[in-house]
Amino acid sequence: MAKKNRLTEVGKRVGAALGKANREAHIKARKVSDASKMAKEELKDISKRVEALKKQLEKTAKRLKSALD
Repeated sequence: MAKKNRLTEVGKRVGAALGKANREAHIKARKVSDASKMAKEELKDISKRVEALKKQLEKTAKRLKSALD
């Protein structure tokens, strides 16, 4: 009977340790996911800025070309 109780106690400890590790991994995965979403949004914003600068440069080049001609 003592062995059965001991096995039960060990099983509980192992289960608790696995549950805790799984929870921590889940939390870390969520943090990584949130960080990747933020990075994606920032990349979109940077892309929009680059496109705006590109258009501005084209307009400026066009004006300069017509001014030199």
